[in-house]
Amino acid sequence: MDYSGKVVVITGASSGIGKESALEFAKLHASVVLVSRDMNKLEEVAKELSKYQTQILVCMCDVSQKDQVNQMNKKVLEKFGTIDVLVNNAGFGIYGNFNDLKVEEIESQMGTNYLGMVYCTKIFLPKMLEQKSGHIVNVASVAASFGIPGMVSYCASKFAMLGFSESLYHELKGSGVGITVVSPIMVRTNFFNHNSFNKMPRYTTALSANTVAKAVVRAASSPRLEIVVPQFVRIAIWFKQTFPYLINPIVGGIFRRSRANQKF
Repeated sequence: MDYSGKVVVITGASSGIGKESALEFAKLHASVVLVSRDMNKLEEVAKELSKYQTQILVCMCDVSQKDQVNQMNKKVLEKFGTIDVLVNNAGFGIYGNFNDLKVEEIESQMGTNYLGMVYCTKIFLPKMLEQKSGHIVNVASVAASFGIPGMVSYCASKFAMLGFSESLYHELKGSGVGITVVSPIMVRTNFFNHNSFNKMPRYTTALSANTVAKAVVRAASSPRLEIVVPQFVRIAIWFKQTFPYLINPIVGGIFRRSRANQKF
């Protein structure tokens, strides 16, 4: 697909899935808006994207702060006058038992992962509805469907994102604006650089950020509510939703055994 003339806003664009998504959209000739809290890293990404000879706008913004999101929106519309794709990718996690987490750590994850998505969607959606076109891509996780021990706050934020997206999906029917959630399993990014993940069991299955980025590009023109990456994991989600009394004890047992030797 050719995105020439299209404007794509990507949050959490300084690394990982966000950076790879920016590269994929730039290859398709989209004008890309890079959003993150780290200006230095954003400028590095912008330099990397410059070889594709497309327009790049760098916006330093903490999406958990409404005033910064409002300023970012003004900057985007002043430069481009429109938005075609919003990729809500910014997010992070802290690993640890709920009882040991500080309230501030819980609030910060919900603030970025969930409310940041809400703020960005709220500020850009009116323009999409006005032009009767556009697509919102929310990068969630398989953790939006499975409660993972040690990831209570992160799972809560992704469950919330999926529920929000499903509700909005129904509201937007017939408007010309779409919304799709991309839910990957574990991805090899700096998400795990937080010190708390030193205690997390390592699982063998992990995706590259580029694999997920390609799913994000597909999602930007998809009529589907959710794209699970890899697709076969959808079977596990279906079983969990269809036979919860059977699957929940099995899943819980797997995670508990994997943590048996972990100390908090």
